[in-house]
Order: sequence, then C-alpha cells, then structure tokens
Amino acid sequence: MQLPFTTILVVGAGKMGGALVDGWLAEGVPAASVHLVDPTFAEGDRGWTAKGVCVHAGLESLGALSPDLLMLAIKPQMMEAVLPSFAPFDGPDMTVLSVAAGTTRDHISNVFSKACVIRSMPNTAAAVGQGATAVFGQDVPGAVRDGITALLEAVGKVVWLDDEAQMDAVTALSGSGPAYVFHMVEAMAEAGEQLGLSPETSMALARQTVVGAGALLGDSPETAAQLRTNVTSPGGTTAAGLSVLRDGGRLTELMADTMKAARDRSKALASKP
Repeated sequence: MQLPFTTILVVGAGKMGGALVDGWLAEGVPAASVHLVDPTFAEGDRGWTAKGVCVHAGLESLGALSPDLLMLAIKPQMMEAVLPSFAPFDGPDMTVLSVAAGTTRDHISNVFSKACVIRSMPNTAAAVGQGATAVFGQDVPGAVRDGITALLEAVGKVVWLDDEAQMDAVTALSGSGPAYVFHMVEAMAEAGEQLGLSPETSMALARQTVVGAGALLGDSPETAAQLRTNVTSPGGTTAAGLSVLRDGGRLTELMADTMKAARDRSKALASKP
C-alpha cells in the first residue's frame, strides 16, 4: 500500500482503532510507522509490540515524534479533554482523521486550524474487514484523499460524502446498523423458540441465516430486492412470512423510526460544546 503518510499516530487503541491498525498491517503498512497512544498500555501492550507497532501510555513517551497523520479513535465524550493535548502537532503538512461519532469537523478544526481535518464514520464490522465507512473532508489534496481511502478500505467499503450534514444519517444507517441486525437475530431466535425449537438450535440457525444472507448480498451483483424475489415463491412459505413484514409498510416504517432516533441522537451529540 502506497501512502502519503510516513508516520501515523493513532489516539485510542480500542476496538475500532485496533481493527483499523490490524487492517493496515495486513495490507503492508510498515508496523514501525504506526504509533498507538492509549493509557491502558501502562498495564501492558496487549500484543502490539510483538506486531512491531510502537505503543505509548501517554504523550510524554512520544518525544520529538512528528506525525503526518493523526487518527482520533476515541469516544466522543472524551474529545473535549483529549483534543487540546495533541494541539502541538498541528501543522499545514498534517492530516487529522477522526472516527468518532457526533464530533464535527469544525469542532476538531478549532484545535487543528492548520491541518487537513477529515471526519469518518466506520462501523464495528471493520473488526472483520467488512466495515462500511463514510468520509467527509473539505479541500482534501488528491494524494491525501487517496491515502485515507486506502487506509479505510483495508477494513471494508468506503464512500465519500459531499455534505457533512449527511454524517448523522450515515451514523444512523451504517454506524448503528450492525446493532439492528444483531437484534433482528435475537428476535428471530426468540420466535424460533416460540415455534418449538430449542434455544441453542434456534440461535444457531438464526445466526447462520443472517451470516449466509449477508455473504450472498455481498457476493451477488443483484439488488437486495431481486435477491428477495429470488427466494420468494408465489404462495409459498417465504411469501407468507413477508406478507406480515410488508403489511402496510410495517418494517419500513419501524426502520425509519429507528434510524430517525439514532440520527437525532447523533445531531444532539454534535451540538454539545
């Protein structure tokens, strides 16, 4: 992977930060070029040193490090306290990439006024290389855009947005979306139990059904609507079940209400100082 970044500093080595770094290493990003900062490293490096990544429990161990990419992989509620600590790294040759929900690009730019600030929203499927990430930036140089795209594509599909206001909808759809699917599996398994299956059998079948359907959706060039039609024989069992889900747009309306609630929460987080 060819990148315009020689030194990458990642703030936060949780599930998302860790998944991204693992994806980069798998794609050939030199481990020595990646520095991870996380206070939990004071209790152990969690295997990162063995992978060749440089770990730091705090700013004091960074020394004279001069990163050209700073990735913020921390929780939104931590931003206010953490951002000022990294302000000294600000410069016209640096790129800041945020993967935190609800923190606007302008808010980050208040601290990093000289850097190229880019906001992204990945989801948890990045942990298995199947993430969906939306990205927004203004006046991003072509080489930087290509580099950020390559880094994020290491863990899944990437789309660039034309308007940051769309990020709240992205958060509601793909950012929170995996939880909706997991809950659907729970509901399917509970329904299977009500029909007489054991809890273990019902959950195993529900899980694999969604895993298989997802793989088919990912590998097939056909639309979701066509795939649905392919498995729905007129007058058959699937048609009977779908008639309930689609009655009066019940499922569509429920998903719309679900995503509106998530979008509104994303907006509320972004509006906080």
